[in-house]
Amino acid sequence: MTPAQPRRATPDDLLKQAKKEARGKLKLFLGAAPGVGKTFEMLREGAEMLAQGQDVIVALVETHGRAETEKLVAPFEVLPRKAIAHSPHQLSELDIDAVIARKPAVALVDEFAHTNAPGSRHPKRWQDIEELRDAGIDVLTTLNVQHVESLNDVVAGLTRVRVRETVPDALLDDAEIELVDLPPDELIERLKAGKVYIPNEATRALGHFFSKSNLSALRELALRRAAQTVDLQMLEHVRLAGEPGNWAAGERIVVAVGEQPGGDALVRAAKRLADAMRAPWTAVTVETPRSAILGGDARGRIAAALRLASELGASLATVPAASVLDGLRAHIVEARTTVVVIGKSQRSWWFELRHGSVVDQLVRGLENVAIHVMPTVVPAGIVRAEAGTRRPLNISGTGIGLLLVALTTAAAIPLARLIGHNSIDLLYLVPVIATAALYGLRSGLIASLAAALAYNFFFLPPIYTFTVSDPQNVMTMLVLTGVAIFASQLAGQLRREATIGARTAIENAAIAAFGQRLASVSDEAGTAEAVCEEVASLLGVTTLLATRTNREVIVIGATPAHPALGPIDIAAAEWAFERQDVTGRATATLNASDWQFHPLTTSLGVLGVLGIARPDQSEPLPADRRILFATLLGQAALAQERIKLDAEARKVSALIQRDDLRATLLASIGHDLKTPLTAVVAAADALAARSGPSATTDTLMAEARRLRRVFDDLVEMTRIESGVLAVRREAIDLIDAVAAAVQDLRAELGQRKLVVDVPPTLPLVDADPRMLHHILINLIGNAAKFTPAHSEIRIEARRSPDRLVLAVIDDGPGLPAGGEAALFNRFTRVEGGDMTGGTGLGLAIVKGFADAMGLAVTAGNRADRSGSRFEIVWPGSLIRRAPKDAG
Repeated sequence: MTPAQPRRATPDDLLKQAKKEARGKLKLFLGAAPGVGKTFEMLREGAEMLAQGQDVIVALVETHGRAETEKLVAPFEVLPRKAIAHSPHQLSELDIDAVIARKPAVALVDEFAHTNAPGSRHPKRWQDIEELRDAGIDVLTTLNVQHVESLNDVVAGLTRVRVRETVPDALLDDAEIELVDLPPDELIERLKAGKVYIPNEATRALGHFFSKSNLSALRELALRRAAQTVDLQMLEHVRLAGEPGNWAAGERIVVAVGEQPGGDALVRAAKRLADAMRAPWTAVTVETPRSAILGGDARGRIAAALRLASELGASLATVPAASVLDGLRAHIVEARTTVVVIGKSQRSWWFELRHGSVVDQLVRGLENVAIHVMPTVVPAGIVRAEAGTRRPLNISGTGIGLLLVALTTAAAIPLARLIGHNSIDLLYLVPVIATAALYGLRSGLIASLAAALAYNFFFLPPIYTFTVSDPQNVMTMLVLTGVAIFASQLAGQLRREATIGARTAIENAAIAAFGQRLASVSDEAGTAEAVCEEVASLLGVTTLLATRTNREVIVIGATPAHPALGPIDIAAAEWAFERQDVTGRATATLNASDWQFHPLTTSLGVLGVLGIARPDQSEPLPADRRILFATLLGQAALAQERIKLDAEARKVSALIQRDDLRATLLASIGHDLKTPLTAVVAAADALAARSGPSATTDTLMAEARRLRRVFDDLVEMTRIESGVLAVRREAIDLIDAVAAAVQDLRAELGQRKLVVDVPPTLPLVDADPRMLHHILINLIGNAAKFTPAHSEIRIEARRSPDRLVLAVIDDGPGLPAGGEAALFNRFTRVEGGDMTGGTGLGLAIVKGFADAMGLAVTAGNRADRSGSRFEIVWPGSLIRRAPKDAG
């Protein structure tokens, strides 16, 4: 048995490793579900690194109000988040620039699969983390298994919940994974105890996602995905180290597919074996020089077997090699295969004597590989049909060969007098070798026979007869025949190998040129044109690229132009968009379509579909071209993603410029007019003091104060949008806060009846006093402005187990139904309701300040009578537990 030879790392392997070492490392804490303790474990490991003297910071961690998590965060330096305005809310995300400027050794970033707020640099948090790694920063992060892209459909089938936030599998393969595991019973107990969700949400979750069966299935998926990553990383390590052996930490199955009948049975057997072993499997076909002369039926059998393997979930591989044995052995060693499934047909002893047995040589030449051999029977009809598909005799080549023999004979007759007839036989090797090499075996054999007869007739005594008097002359004829056979076989093999090599080189060059062309275009139309032209050229098909706008499929590129799409074709394209699956011709979905549609799936979702078809309505994509097509499809998807991200970046840049201009304008108005307005107010006060109160001075002072509040609103809105709000929390007595706001609004309240119902036993609340004062001023002032004189305005506060609510209630006409949430947008004024008149900034400022302090604010109509009700809600975490009068 031949020992396995060490495999040296290729330059590509070494370059890949060098690039990996130049980036920051990624460690994923993978869990089966929320609540298993991923964030806790990440913080615990970060604390250990911190204790060892490493520079570790918290870039972003979601504590969800859990005291034990907040306690773990306390020892770390916590970077502030980046505020992003998203009307009507103020959102906060990871500040990439701040982390890179701080340049820690390790950054802790929670929720790897999180979708960032619109206006962020990247749409996904995993893209933020990739940028941190590019800057050389190691990252610890958390992930639930349902967010893994390849498991998305599996999880949806188990839980009946489709997760929209997914992470590409390649990121997991590049990361160190620590599995955070918790038995389902313990996780359910944590959920019931309120340690995962609040009680109402926990009850709902127990009835749906957090059932014991779901948790057990998700736990198994997490264990298997972690083991798969470890296996891939081990293979990469041993490949770089050049260590021999298959390193069978997990089973890896290869099924060999050839042109013989029975390939479908082999594929099904391999599928059953892979299911039983729960192992990945690959269907491999070897492209040898002999593949060039295979008939259409043989090629069809290979394609059918590969297509079946793909439908059953196998990976496909086509290996070019000089022989089937060499190709299989190279792939088995390269993939560290542990199990091989191969068929063995009944061959004649003469065939095995000439070609050998692939199965026998694999058994003798491979160590630590289990080989499953399935006997296959080749029907006699197929053997006869294959024999009938041999190429016909090359008549012109045979004629040229005979002409060369004749010319050699004519040249040899005068030479025989000089060198003797015994050396003439060597001259006949020239036409025999040339004919065999150029025109094949049969033409070479005919030329060798003609050369032997000419040599015998013209040069061997007795000359001019075909009588052979010397046994050596018989040997000469046999040598000429043997030379013809050898030369034709050698030349044919070299020619076929050159053809395979040339085709591979052409395809590789075409793929490289395709990538360069895609990189050179920067618009959607140019990308679509490049994709369609290149795919059509390389695969010999008709192509189209379609996107979807307002749920309508729109063709943006095609080769040739203006393809005709029927209703079934459009339905197939829409299905590919919706289900992210291949549809149309030769698939299991809408196969009556003339086109086969492939979704361009990216991290941003499906950005388009690529349709291919053949004019003769045959299968658009033969199995032996799927690997090439998958490469082209991947590059097309990346190009569409780049175009989409570029377009979004331009939109974000325009929005930023617009917001900067608006903020500058607001700041200018607010600050430049504040000084003259102050002078107007002072002059009105002086006039009232000198001349006494009058309707004119009262109106002047009231309108001046109202105008000053408008300018204050402009300044505060500028501060909110620029993200410079600094919250200074204090313990606040709501009775004092309400009294201060009412005192400042005494003129606006006028003759309206004010009822304040704030129990003195309420606990203190956490808030920024200045922001809370501004919120109350706007809400009470709004109630006073849009309610009639002598009406009642009520301010009441109530405490419940998990929150405290302060409400401002009026007797006005109320709010338009359905428009309550829009009231908090900037410059919103709803005619006919409580928002008549004004700038429309007051409630936007209320919302901005409330969000900054972690409060909720809502608007609605009274249930008992006409009027509106605005509520400020403090969550339990912002309520002091002890009553305010406790000593």
